Amino acid sequence: MPRLNVTDRERALGQLTLGTPQNEVADAFGVHPSTITRLWQRYLQTGSTNYLARSGRPRVTIERENRAIYRQHVRDPFHAAAATARDVAGNRNRPVSSRTVRRRLVDRGLHRRCPARRAPVLTAHARLARYQFAQQQLNWTWRQWQNILFTDESRFCVSNADGRIRIWRRDNQR
Repeated sequence: MPRLNVTDRERALGQLTLGTPQNEVADAFGVHPSTITRLWQRYLQTGSTNYLARSGRPRVTIERENRAIYRQHVRDPFHAAAATARDVAGNRNRPVSSRTVRRRLVDRGLHRRCPARRAPVLTAHARLARYQFAQQQLNWTWRQWQNILFTDESRFCVSNADGRIRIWRRDNQR
């Protein structure tokens, strides 16, 4: 369930103080009734509708560093996240991992994609060779085709570097 914004919390609180049942308030705002119950309990305990601070580990990077990470990859889409992690000193000079850099880029809408190819996938010579092969086998019998083995080529990568180039870009961006 999405959280209620400040305005909706205040409006819901106003309805509750007027005596509107919690189920009706929940239906009016499109939230679960337990959300309204917790809102009312929080108001009775603290006198405020603000959400309480949540526990959790603080982020290694601050907003300024997040913007710098984003700008680096918008300027140079081929830049690796690991290289950016080495360049960025985190909050209070804590090291930043490449995984953190990737999360910050995804938060801002950049994703790792294969770059668009500039050259055609098949050259004119390769297309001609394929056409000639198909013409030669056009009248083959079923027995002749039994001697042919069709395989699917797959890449296997034992180490991390597979030689494939990736770029950081937005969805639907070429």
